[in-house]
Amino acid sequence: MSKSATLLIIAGLFLSGGVYSFWKQKQSKSVIAVLAIGAVLCLASGVMRL
Repeated sequence: MSKSATLLIIAGLFLSGGVYSFWKQKQSKSVIAVLAIGAVLCLASGVMRL
């Protein structure tokens, strides 16, 4: 596993935690959507680098 793949997967998981936290706090849907898109992109690119 390369360093970049590991960092991207960790960043994606971190952003996923932010999505969950913001959802529980009833934040605006647009902020949650941007975070969710970023999390999916980080996770996808991290998995593709494996």
